[in-house]
Amino acid sequence: MTAKENGMTFPKKPPTRAADAVIATLEVQIMSGALVSDTPLPTERELMKQFNTSRTVIREAIATLSNRGLLESKPRFRPIVRKPDYTAALNAVSGAVGHLLSERGGVKNLYESRVFFERALVREAASAARRDDVRELREALAANAQAIDDSDRFHATDVAFHGVLYRIPRNPIFPAVQKAYIAWLSPHREKMLRSPDRNLVNYKSHERIFLAIEERDPDAAEEALVSHLRAAWEYVRVTLDQEPL
Repeated sequence: MTAKENGMTFPKKPPTRAADAVIATLEVQIMSGALVSDTPLPTERELMKQFNTSRTVIREAIATLSNRGLLESKPRFRPIVRKPDYTAALNAVSGAVGHLLSERGGVKNLYESRVFFERALVREAASAARRDDVRELREALAANAQAIDDSDRFHATDVAFHGVLYRIPRNPIFPAVQKAYIAWLSPHREKMLRSPDRNLVNYKSHERIFLAIEERDPDAAEEALVSHLRAAWEYVRVTLDQEPL
């Protein structure tokens, strides 16, 4: 729509929704910590009184803030305040990623991105890991070895081993990326058959990665990591009828 002024035509500004002021105020309160993260939002009745508005407007504001990842809403429960961090930001796109993974080649594309990411991580670890980092990685490897006969525990220690790699650069985005990979690939992982024999193969791969990092050999670390993830993909590929990497 347009409006005329002094013979000139200008686009009309869209009307301001009643919920916009509520959204803006609550967003500021969440970001400032006035509304504490991981605590329930005030009740709808309290918000109606605070903003002198209707229940419909409050619910519209809550829906918008939930879509932005600032609130976690569940039926029959008060929304939970979620001050955004990198994990929350990636969680906000989980629905879209889930649809993309259902497309042909979607899982393969995501897995390839993980290989690309972790190649850089192991090179960084081999070049710049601190003594405490190497010790933490050694402890994660030992826990992985102890869990070979228990596939659920082995998976948890597998994630923990790789998690050390994501933390070594001390960039808060990287651990959030790992959490996102785990969440996005989890439905497909659950279809996989697991066994102590397969766990042992993966453990041996972890051991080779660790030894290369301990020896400060980035090339060997990258080679061991790529070999590990490509072998793991072949197992996934056959199970899920995917294309080779």
